[in-house]
Amino acid sequence: MSLKIGLNLLKYYSINFDLTKRSKKEIKFIIIHYTGMKKEPYAIKRLCDPKTKVSSHYFIRNNGKILNLVPDLYKAWHAGISYWKNYRSLNQYSIGIEINNPGHDNTYKKFSPKQINSLIKLLRYLIKKYKINKNNVLGHSDISPDRKKDPGEKFPWKKLANQNLCKWHKLNERKIMKFRNSRLNNFEKESFFKNLRFIGYMKFSKKDPKRLEKSLISAFQRRFRQDLINGKIDKECLLISENLLKS
Repeated sequence: MSLKIGLNLLKYYSINFDLTKRSKKEIKFIIIHYTGMKKEPYAIKRLCDPKTKVSSHYFIRNNGKILNLVPDLYKAWHAGISYWKNYRSLNQYSIGIEINNPGHDNTYKKFSPKQINSLIKLLRYLIKKYKINKNNVLGHSDISPDRKKDPGEKFPWKKLANQNLCKWHKLNERKIMKFRNSRLNNFEKESFFKNLRFIGYMKFSKKDPKRLEKSLISAFQRRFRQDLINGKIDKECLLISENLLKS
């Protein structure tokens, strides 16, 4: 079995998926993860172990080879509790891609060029096959900001955007850096959170609102301002959010 896109596929299978088949039209998102485990074999084993109740459709190894663990038209268990715009529980509407990386708890590192090159090919294939809007190519931290950090600030979102595979702002990063750490008034803060809602980030709980707000800000920064994740709004963040809504 192969995707016919020049990639080596399939050696492992996961049985962690819903047996009810979904239609192609239901697939509207691609969610990118990192494995967050020290060793690649452990990550593969975990995604295929029925006791863990977690899985993904695709797994990208350190050497760039891709494993197709769950068929696309079945719901893999990768997103968990998740929200984006009007969608809840994104497992039903998404394809999950796990990229092997030890993650923030285990010496987080850059993704290898082989991994990213394979991901680009895979995204092109999936976006075309399922007619997925590039704005719906998201990270796990985008849809679960209070729980997740992956794929993290070392993930090359801008490079994917240059390939027209995801959303990115069109501002000059050097020029807007002068607005970093500049304080916002209350109206500007409200405007920022309003922009986040329009982009897709959701306040999905009323518990501990300050913690939730910090999680949302950090998720936004981890995606669009990757060299400083401090959970604090500044003028630079506001400008990026405004530009994202224009593009």
